[in-house]
Amino acid sequence: MSMLADLVEVVIGVDTHKDTHTAAVLDTRTGGVLARATVNTDPDGYAELVALAEHHSGLRAWALEGSGGYGAGLARHLADAGELVVELDRPSRPARRSGAKSDPIDAERAARDALARARLAQPKTGPERAALQARLTARRAAVEASATTQRQLHALVITSPEVVRARFRGQSTRAMLTTATRLRPTTSTDVEVSTSLAVLCDLARRVRFLEAEAAEHEKAIRAIVRSWRPDLLQLTGVGPIVAATVLAAWSHPGRCRNDAAFAMLAGVAPIPASSGKTVRYRLNRSGDRQLNRALHTVVLTRLQHDEPTRAYAERRRTDGKTDREIKRCLKRYVARELYRHLETPPQALDAA
Repeated sequence: MSMLADLVEVVIGVDTHKDTHTAAVLDTRTGGVLARATVNTDPDGYAELVALAEHHSGLRAWALEGSGGYGAGLARHLADAGELVVELDRPSRPARRSGAKSDPIDAERAARDALARARLAQPKTGPERAALQARLTARRAAVEASATTQRQLHALVITSPEVVRARFRGQSTRAMLTTATRLRPTTSTDVEVSTSLAVLCDLARRVRFLEAEAAEHEKAIRAIVRSWRPDLLQLTGVGPIVAATVLAAWSHPGRCRNDAAFAMLAGVAPIPASSGKTVRYRLNRSGDRQLNRALHTVVLTRLQHDEPTRAYAERRRTDGKTDREIKRCLKRYVARELYRHLETPPQALDAA
């Protein structure tokens, strides 16, 4: 995409919040602020912002900070109205000690930041992507809560009286959960024993409930992926969770300009760190870490079950590469493969 100043005459920067949005309208030729407004985050407020923009003639674009969070409602409203929307990460702000801070100033900064960028990002769109993102977030929370509860159960077993701890000695986590769910209140007069039994049973039941919730989310995720891009599930190492994570980050064709941009989004594009005669690369720790984790899962699966991948790894070991360096190379390769696969319409893949 060309620089925004070459495409439009007006840029509306929006500083998004939970209850209000503040907008600043900038003239791209002079850089001057034409208007400012603060509206509520509801359809009437969104319509008010569009009406404000229409008072200024010429092509326009919107620069939204937080289009996937507080600005999601406005982003959908603008997309439905056919407006050009640019997604921004958090704009650069001066230190509080030496720079002012207010919603109108932040809105103006968002517009100026968009004008200064040579590469502009599109907001994530699509009902399937939004549904997958919601399911993935809920499933991740359930899985993390289940893991936390299992650690609590382990810790409580260790610190419980011997009469309780003896029931769990030598058992695996799954067996401990089964034992704990079968515990019943005791008539023991020892309050510590009775309390330990009751709490262990509650913790085990909580784990079972969270696991069932995570399984339901995964089932729904599988159904959405199969209805949207079932071709992804045919790729080696790509299951429903990996496919959903990739689709939620990719969103729609054209959001990432090429496979290098998609690799940077995933945090698998190596960062040059050369100096003088030394040529080397630094590990990229930025990007979408959930997408990075999904690519890592694909690589680990292929290293175990895919012969071409195993052969590639052996060749690189012969060249002196470490296992970590080989995995980084493979993650970059997988990012390229997935990007090209996603950018190809499913009908074209079926025809091929």
